[in-house]
Formats: sequence, C-alpha cells, structure tokens
Amino acid sequence: MIDSQRLVQEFIELVQIDSETRFEQQISAVLKLKFEALGLSVTEDDSMARSGHGAGNLICTLAASPGAADLNAIPRIFFTSHMDTVAPGQGIRPQIGDDGYIRSDGTTILGSDDKAGIAAMLEALRVLRESGEPHGQVQFVITVGEESGLKGARAMAPGVIDAVYGFALDSNGAIGDIATAAPGRAEIAITFHGRSAHAGVNPEDGISAIQVASRAVSRMPLGRIDKETTANIGSFAGVGPLNVVCDRVRLEAEARSIVQSKLEAQLTAMREACESAAADAGTSCEFQADIAYASYMHEDTAPVVQLASRALARLGLTPRTFHSGGGSDANIFNGMGIPTVNLAIGYLDIHTTKERIAISDLVKTAELVVAIVQEAASGA
Repeated sequence: MIDSQRLVQEFIELVQIDSETRFEQQISAVLKLKFEALGLSVTEDDSMARSGHGAGNLICTLAASPGAADLNAIPRIFFTSHMDTVAPGQGIRPQIGDDGYIRSDGTTILGSDDKAGIAAMLEALRVLRESGEPHGQVQFVITVGEESGLKGARAMAPGVIDAVYGFALDSNGAIGDIATAAPGRAEIAITFHGRSAHAGVNPEDGISAIQVASRAVSRMPLGRIDKETTANIGSFAGVGPLNVVCDRVRLEAEARSIVQSKLEAQLTAMREACESAAADAGTSCEFQADIAYASYMHEDTAPVVQLASRALARLGLTPRTFHSGGGSDANIFNGMGIPTVNLAIGYLDIHTTKERIAISDLVKTAELVVAIVQEAASGA
C-alpha cells in the first residue's frame, strides 16, 4: 500500500535539490544512493562526454524475484523519468496547499516535471519490497538533459536497456492518459546570402538577405499543417548597420510530425520555399535539417498499450489513448526498438512558476507503477 506521507516527503526532498538541465551532478549522486539502498544495481552510462551534461544516465536494475513463477513468461520492463528541470529551478521552496496541491513559492518552477515520476518509482519500489510479491526484472532509467532536447537519451548507447516494453512517466494530463504516438522533430538552420551595398547611395547594387528570407518565410507552410504535422520559425536574425544592405540572415526553425513521410514532405516544402526565393533574387541559401528524434506510434491493441491499460483498470481507472504533440525520451527508446508509451502523471502548468501537482496524483502514479509490475508478473 502506498504510504502517501512518505511519498510526499520524498518528492519534497527531490524538488529541493537543484538540477537545472546541464547541472545534474548533485541529484544524480542522491538518486544513486536511493536506488542502491532499495537493493537495485545502479550503473551510470558513459554518455556525459557526448551529452555535455553534469552526469550520465542512470540505469537501475531490480532483479527478478526468486518467487516469480515462470521468469520466461514475464516480460522485462522499464520505467523512465528525467532528473533535470527547466529554469528557474534553483532554490525551490515547495508549499503544500490546503487544496491538496504542492506548488513552489511562486518564484521558481516546482520540478514535478519530472521528479514526480522519480518519487513515484521510489515509492513503488518500497511497496514491492514490503509486499514481497513476485515480479520480473524491472529497470528504472533516469535520464539527464531531457529538457535540453532529449540529449541524455540521445547520447545513450543502444543495448544499455534490457527490456521488452517501456513506460515513461513524463506526460501532462489526467492519470489514465496514455500517449501512444508522438511526433518526430527536425531542427532546421537556414542561411540566406545577399550582397551588401550602401543603403542610401546605391541600394540597387545590393541584395537584401532580409527581404529574401522574408519572401521565403511567406512561401512556407507554417503553424498547424494538419492534425499530425506542425512547423515553426523560432528565430530570424539579420544584423547590420542601418546604412548597409544586409548581406546575411540566419533562420532557425523546426518541423514535427507523427508520420515520418509527412515530416519529410514538410522539410521539402520549406527547402523549396527557401531555394525559390533565393533564386528569384539571384542569390543563394543553405538549408540544413537534422532529425533530432524519430516519431513513434502504437495501436491501442499493441502489447505495451494493453499492459498499461490493464494496470489502469486494476486501479479502477479508465485508460484513454491520445497522440501527443511533443517529444519525450519515449521517442528515443522507441527508436532503439523498445516499444514505449508515455503515461500522464497529472502535473499542471509545467515550465512555469505556477506549476503544481495534486498529492492524489502522486499517489496514483506510484500505484500505477506497482500495478504495471504486477500485471507484467501475472502473465495475463
């Protein structure tokens, strides 16, 4: 049975440890000790040099219990959350309200994204140990750098995770929501070249890179392309003296789609808009697009979805599948060939100083982790 007081105390302890993304060393050391104290073997991978973050990813393994009836019939599973937070995340002072919500004091974020997931994991482990119930192998993968673009998971070596199915505890929404699909994301850098000239004496001899870039943007499909695809220009930089025709502009953009072929089509449309605008002006541009992470999609009948759904039903909750508009570490792990879904854990207004989470949702998340382990062990 979940000890809500113990769970809340642990959550409050975790959010008070500064861990803004790229500065995870302190929280990593604490988490190693906590998982080891619960009898798990803990390894830190070698991703730190590749990710540029303050620690590596932690892979914490709970061995299958000796009492498990048929280990070959129990799927090896893993849960994942990230240890880093966004800013402002230093000096967090959590407050428990009379309404049952935990908040910061309003000057920082709270850090329930994603320390609520970690606290739920630790509480679930304590419950499993206290109950003595048989279980299969379970791994808990705690990543760095999720908030800086999934950098920790992206730097993880394939094969580090030993699991058949994965469950990320890192989605907003009501407990019971299951993100069965999420978009892939392309990061785009575009440079337009113009020709400088004196803006007052002979502007006709110049080519304004700002004008060329503006025409290109006006030709691009942007915003909500369809229900599965989006695109956005994040920055537009052309800097120079007021009396000189600007000869260089750099744009940074992104495109996302749940369907990989649609993502590729969107990139093609954006590239063609840039190249045609440059050609019309008699100049050139450079268009570079890198796939940061691939999309994933699972049918409701997929085993990983069914396992989560049975666990929710065990708790008397109604499963609801949905397609997310944002990426998470689940994208990376699906790309590694491990079917993974992202589970909603109830936090609200994340990435703002109004962030909060209900104590009841912390409890439900811990209960869900236990229920998934139980359902996996049941072989149903």
